Amino acid sequence: MESVMKTYQLTVSYEGTHYFGWQIQPNRPTIQGHLQEAIKKVVNQPINVVGSGRTDSGVHAVGQVVSCRLPWRSAATQLAKALNTKLPSDITVRDSLEVVSGFHAIRDSLRKRYRYQIQIGEVPSPFERRFRWLLRNSLDLSAMQEAARTLEGRQDFASFQASGADRGSTVRSIFECTVKCQSENDLAEGMMIAIEVEADGFLYNMVRNIVGSLVQIGSGKEQVQWIKTVLAARDRTKAGPTAPPHGLFLMSVDYPKEIYLIDG
Repeated sequence: MESVMKTYQLTVSYEGTHYFGWQIQPNRPTIQGHLQEAIKKVVNQPINVVGSGRTDSGVHAVGQVVSCRLPWRSAATQLAKALNTKLPSDITVRDSLEVVSGFHAIRDSLRKRYRYQIQIGEVPSPFERRFRWLLRNSLDLSAMQEAARTLEGRQDFASFQASGADRGSTVRSIFECTVKCQSENDLAEGMMIAIEVEADGFLYNMVRNIVGSLVQIGSGKEQVQWIKTVLAARDRTKAGPTAPPHGLFLMSVDYPKEIYLIDG
């Protein structure tokens, strides 16, 4: 069967602990680097891939979406299986679909959802330590939930953008920002908290800076109304600290249904 260049969407999960983020860096292990190397081994030629978001060093993903164009002779679903034989065990291609030509993982995305995980307790869990920010003292969840709702809507989030990656516009729409207490893990100590943010796009370190600010409120260092002052300031120095990367997960990315026209 003749190989034909086609466009594919890959859904990739990874533990970011041992990687210097998504984007290729010289002489450093990255998710993009390993994925492109696996593709090269499978199709016998170098292929560039585009990820929906450039997750930082130590950040994880459940549903990172990747676009690429490559020659593949078998069914689209077999591509994921082939790639997984070439990838390290902490990177997995969950799904592979043939999509319309021209699909671009960044430009075509409609919304993304991130989750940040926190553990509250005196005893760190050896099973959760790479996936949760450990905080020793309790948090006021109701105050954090109220502040989180203030962040919803179309607003200027300049105060939550880290320096070094300025965008043309710092206005984004947050569709949902929630703070939830998860069921306790029998293998871990203390309370488990998840902060989830879904938006049409994110600024650099935006979620981690939001989490750090919500924790300031939850710990009683700031009042709920403070979050409005931070938004209005459009000044990163007015917001809370940046939460560490290991609690952050890229959960999912949504796209228009029109890209899924081809039955793989």
